[in-house]
Amino acid sequence: MTTPEAARLSKIIRQKTEEFAQLCEGPDESTASRAPEGRWSPKEILSHLCGPDGVGYTPTVQAILKQDTPRLDIEAENPFFTQRRSRMTFAELLKEMKKEYGQMADLVAGLSEEQLVRKAHIPLLKETPIGEYPTLAMWVQAIAEYHINFHIDHMKEILQALGVSSVRG
Repeated sequence: MTTPEAARLSKIIRQKTEEFAQLCEGPDESTASRAPEGRWSPKEILSHLCGPDGVGYTPTVQAILKQDTPRLDIEAENPFFTQRRSRMTFAELLKEMKKEYGQMADLVAGLSEEQLVRKAHIPLLKETPIGEYPTLAMWVQAIAEYHINFHIDHMKEILQALGVSSVRG
């Protein structure tokens, strides 16, 4: 049975995904492949948000549902920009990202209170306010409100540095 918290989290995922997707309307293919010195390109940011190639981030949610306190070794600052992804167009990467977060939102929407309080062990988060042992609800909220939001701001900075004038937000 869907809970208000599950519905809220699913809605946040969808809103942040759409907000990010709107930023991707500005750059053309050539611009999306360029990067300011020492920074990621728009395609690399999008690839990072898709998660590990062929895996994504949804399996982290599934692991928490299936295992008792699974250890999730999250790779920070990895663009996951594989050869396959480097050959994809910006539009194809955006489609992959929307699919990834759409699946996650669908999965989260149907979670019960008992499922939302299940915990994971995520060492990467030890020094954050979330802590090393977040609940599933906290993990999903971190993905949507912190991670996607961080890369919304990141994409805005990169597009501005690349001279893309039609950046929304």
